[in-house]
Amino acid sequence: MAKQNKAKKPAPGMPTRQQILDFITSSDQPAGKREIARAFGLAGQEKITLKALLRDMADEGLIDSAPGRAFHKMGGVPKVTVLRVTDADGDTVWAVPERWEAEGVPVPRLRVRERGKHGALAVGDRILARTEEAGNGLIAHPMKKLARGEEAVLGVVKEEGGRLYLHGLEKKERNSFVISERNGAEPGDLVMAEKSGRGPRIFAKVTEVLGDPFAPRSFSLIAIHKHSIPNVFSEELLAEAERVAKQDLGKGREDLRHIPIVAIDPSDARDHDDAVWAAPDDDPKNEGGWKAIVAIADVSFYVRPGSLLDREARKRGNSVYFPDRVVPMLPEILSADVCSLKQGVDRAAMACHLQISDKGEIKGWRFTRAVVRLAANIAYEDAQAAIDAAGEKADVTSSPCGMPAEELAGVDPALVDSTLRPLWACWRALNKAREKREPLDLDLPERRIMLDEKGRILSVAPRERLDAHKLIEDYMIAANVAAAKALEARKAPVMYRVHEPPSREKLVALKEYLKTLEVEFALGQVIRPGTFNHVIARVAEAEFREEVMIQVLRTQTQAYYGPQNAGHFGLALGSYAHFTSPIRRYADLVVHRALVESNKLGPGGELPTDAEMAKTGEVISQLERRAMEAERETVDRYVAAYLSAHVGEVMEARITGVQNFGFFATVDGVGGDGLVPARDLGREYFRYDEAAQKLVGEETGEEFCLGQRLPLRLVEANPVSGALRFELPDGKGSGSGPRPERPRKPGPPRALKRRGRPANIKHQGKKR
Repeated sequence: MAKQNKAKKPAPGMPTRQQILDFITSSDQPAGKREIARAFGLAGQEKITLKALLRDMADEGLIDSAPGRAFHKMGGVPKVTVLRVTDADGDTVWAVPERWEAEGVPVPRLRVRERGKHGALAVGDRILARTEEAGNGLIAHPMKKLARGEEAVLGVVKEEGGRLYLHGLEKKERNSFVISERNGAEPGDLVMAEKSGRGPRIFAKVTEVLGDPFAPRSFSLIAIHKHSIPNVFSEELLAEAERVAKQDLGKGREDLRHIPIVAIDPSDARDHDDAVWAAPDDDPKNEGGWKAIVAIADVSFYVRPGSLLDREARKRGNSVYFPDRVVPMLPEILSADVCSLKQGVDRAAMACHLQISDKGEIKGWRFTRAVVRLAANIAYEDAQAAIDAAGEKADVTSSPCGMPAEELAGVDPALVDSTLRPLWACWRALNKAREKREPLDLDLPERRIMLDEKGRILSVAPRERLDAHKLIEDYMIAANVAAAKALEARKAPVMYRVHEPPSREKLVALKEYLKTLEVEFALGQVIRPGTFNHVIARVAEAEFREEVMIQVLRTQTQAYYGPQNAGHFGLALGSYAHFTSPIRRYADLVVHRALVESNKLGPGGELPTDAEMAKTGEVISQLERRAMEAERETVDRYVAAYLSAHVGEVMEARITGVQNFGFFATVDGVGGDGLVPARDLGREYFRYDEAAQKLVGEETGEEFCLGQRLPLRLVEANPVSGALRFELPDGKGSGSGPRPERPRKPGPPRALKRRGRPANIKHQGKKR
């Protein structure tokens, strides 16, 4: 007998869209047109109306149809669907939908509750399963095992003992798999393979040979494949981009071409979203204040809601930036050409007009669609050099600086006077307001990887942070705040950039860590960003200052996008949205559309519902994290490749993390985390002090603690995985010779081994 539907009986009559969604969600059986009609008591003409309504809902992206004509919420998993097993380890089995076409929504993972009658499930198995939500996750109940499928994996082919093996690219991956079919792959090749089997009998069949993993420009390719980042645009989409790029700029735009607006960007910038200008305000009500314009590429004019370009941009979520390439959110004809603000070319822009007081407070704002013609595209370093040479602290109303162009880093002296000096003077006011609200100030170095024309590594070094960087950052923050407040004033939906305060658990952990450094941190106070700044200021001269900043950073929550405002803790702002980078972030495009619609600025606007905004925010937040992880891993691979030429050398390093199995260290000035395993610390036993983040020798008291600088020998640098491994310069710790047998204390044998801890480590600290 079929299982009875437990959904609450709805009231009869033609349902609304929300009632249909509620019924589909609550039904524990597949809900097709017949089931919906029966539930609402529809007959005759009403069934025809329902069919049209369901078609409209599918076109609007509210629902999707599963095989068998059953419906489910767009971005959701059907009640009954085919799943493919991706992980099978003991009693824990995970699977993903075999068919997943929800654009921009990451493929969900479901925990499979195995049943004996179907046999043990292995990687690559396909099952027909009934699905349900359980807490914050999804559960799958197998109904039938189907014909076998395979699990894709990215790895490098190795030859050992006359056999070929596939080695995965994860740093933590310790297993390799016998290759059952090589399909032309040779040892050393980077390949895509299909993994099948279970437990110790997992095999790999090569499906695609990607080439030499050590070749220039391969490291980003590894990340693209590993994280399934879309990096190819369809011919149909490229055709649409070519078509919209030929549009004229439209009527009714504010003409700002007479204003010497400039874009200040990295010297290697691939696209130019934003440009700025400022001047003393002539409004007597704002005496001593400033007026400023932040001009942003008008992407919403070209990328209309529901278009192919829009759907692809949402699917990607953001551009992904690697040292050797960019995977853009939009096709190059838009991202690097028509939407990119360039010197001497008319461009469509969204202009944010700001009125700023002499104390740096934003007193007013106005948003328009405009046409701009940039006076210059200037690199950060050149802008800084020009303003330094001109003497940026001079009165902006004084006579021209009179400096020869060659002394102004190639920047036109007239432009220095008309634009750069007023920009810096207005920024000093903005900086006053910034200092007053005390946002989180973590001065952590960013690595810059320099490549030659063939993609080979020239150098890896910290990126210098100039006042020019801070200036642009503060103008962008001001425009982002204005965008959020402008939408709030019109009661329009806002895609907020939310950064919530740290959790108490993380604050307690930080307090325990700081206590080991004899730095007080009171939890009874109201925690603000400035609270952390004061801690950092107290250790300004200490060698562990950078480690304290890293721990403060780890205490912070992950920022995300959403329609509910919870403020931005790190910036100490009550309302904050992302408006300034629509070329590379979908969130900004959403904000632009809301501004266009709420201010009646022409085509391309949209005011989505809170539910639609919430779903979009969730999706693009996940895609942002994917991009950040891919970018970070790629930088690690480049660093490992750079250091691979120095294997065997002793170099100055700094301990960046301590665990019960050893400690991690990074090379000063270069970066890249490498492990020093506890087993390589010599014959002495080390105790792990979790609160103090250090390992302490039981016999000598020798310590390895967070922030400690010490010489280390580089033993291994693997560019494919990005992994590094170090050892002490003499290859061992404080003792020499074989480790003595440690007397056993009464208690269960192998307790440490069961918890996954090395035998020469004792754990001390809070219970987990």
